[in-house]
Amino acid sequence: MAKQTEETFFGIDVSKNHLDLAQWGIEEVLRHDNDATGIATLVEIMSTKTAVTLIVVEASGGFEQVMVTELAAASLPIVVVNPTRVRNFARAKGQVAKTDKIDAQMIASFAQAVRPEVRTLKTQDQQLIKALVTRRRQLIDMQTAEKNRHTTVNPELRPRLEKHLDWLATELAEIEEDLNDWTNKNAQWREKRTSLESVPGVGQVTSFTLLAELPELGTLSRQKIAALVGLAPFNRDSGCSRGRRHIFGGRSDVRSVLYMAALSGIRYNPVLKAFYDRLIAKGKLPKVALTACMRKLLTILNAIVRDGSAWISA
Repeated sequence: MAKQTEETFFGIDVSKNHLDLAQWGIEEVLRHDNDATGIATLVEIMSTKTAVTLIVVEASGGFEQVMVTELAAASLPIVVVNPTRVRNFARAKGQVAKTDKIDAQMIASFAQAVRPEVRTLKTQDQQLIKALVTRRRQLIDMQTAEKNRHTTVNPELRPRLEKHLDWLATELAEIEEDLNDWTNKNAQWREKRTSLESVPGVGQVTSFTLLAELPELGTLSRQKIAALVGLAPFNRDSGCSRGRRHIFGGRSDVRSVLYMAALSGIRYNPVLKAFYDRLIAKGKLPKVALTACMRKLLTILNAIVRDGSAWISA
């Protein structure tokens, strides 16, 4: 028997081949193929439901993207969450067993209990920019690995390695050209990019990554944007004990580029340099001071995008 409620919560467990749909309060789990036909059927089913409160799906390495896009296009309230959150929720409930059916039911239960906030999903253009940024990062990782092998590789194989390095350099240049073209085609992105890169320490890689990975920039408060990226320190206190504050979670790719930007900023950005020096003078560890500079830089960028302004040197 279904629970009588005015609200309905759904969880979808995604795998390469299947989509398992569970509704909170109902034991039955429906399975559909993770292809065009299965997704269309799922959209039709969900569209006929009345008062859909929330649909939750775990991030599944990209296997969920098409389905999420189609459900969002049908104006359904869907949110993608980190699988760790759902798994921790399952452990808290004492649920150790793990199958596709159990996972779908647990995601639905998570949706009803936690009710994660629905955010605007990336447009197709944003998804393309994200894919280009991700591919650029993959090429750089391959390039670094090949360069590290250069001195130890068998001399007979070195020409092959150098040939691959040349190909990677060409491919990387083409990816960066595509990123420039796509951001220049969109007037809003072009303005955002110009504003972002006006800040000393922020270059193309940082602006590309922020456009792709942090579309919320300029729409949230400084506290929320810091928490979203994973730059908000969390307390570790218990009783009379006061532990060190630590950052946790968030978007690691954004943090990586902010780290490099802040590293440059404490040398060339007068605001960040003065802030960093002040923290060091107070006895803060360099790593702690640099993390604080990352958070301050993010706050500056958030305000600049929000106001549609550019960097103004003090």
